[in-house]
Amino acid sequence: MAAQTAKSQAARPKPDANPPSFESVWALVQEVSKEQKETARQIKETDRILKENAIDFNRRIGHLDNLFGDVAEYMIAPKLCEKFIEFGHNFPRANRNVSVNDKINKIYLEIDVILENGDKAMLVEMKAKLTENRINSHIERLEKMRRYADLRGDKRVFLGAVAGVVVTEEARNYALNQGFYLIEPTGENFTITPPPGKPREW
Repeated sequence: MAAQTAKSQAARPKPDANPPSFESVWALVQEVSKEQKETARQIKETDRILKENAIDFNRRIGHLDNLFGDVAEYMIAPKLCEKFIEFGHNFPRANRNVSVNDKINKIYLEIDVILENGDKAMLVEMKAKLTENRINSHIERLEKMRRYADLRGDKRVFLGAVAGVVVTEEARNYALNQGFYLIEPTGENFTITPPPGKPREW
């Protein structure tokens, strides 16, 4: 019996000779709280920097788009009519910065360059960086143009082309697979890559 009592006492954990005081626990809680606040501040600051960099990046891309648009307007657009003859398209007219503001039918769009003849018209979108989203936006633009033309009895066929300084392989393939002509500056000139098969028509 005495042996069991001794064994039972030995199994119990010995009380801490120096248990933590309220003050020490409270100090630890305050220290942890302070560290959490500092971590939260650092996360917030990092998030702010990332957002600022994203805004700055988007601003720079926007500025680059405008710059490319200005250069394209004066250097590329006048030569597009001549270049497209190589692909069997004779466009005697090239108009820049064309807007459609049909308030009655709620059709609004802006066209960087439109090449025209009596039977066809080609809408050209020019961006510094060509992305899938921008290609999709151009598809929507052509769909709006088709709807606007139908309302006015305009039976011309509409084609599409996209131009970009920065064009990834993915964006290139996507644009061509959507039936667009792809325009890319090369030094003081530019190249046009036709889509595989027949160009898409609207």
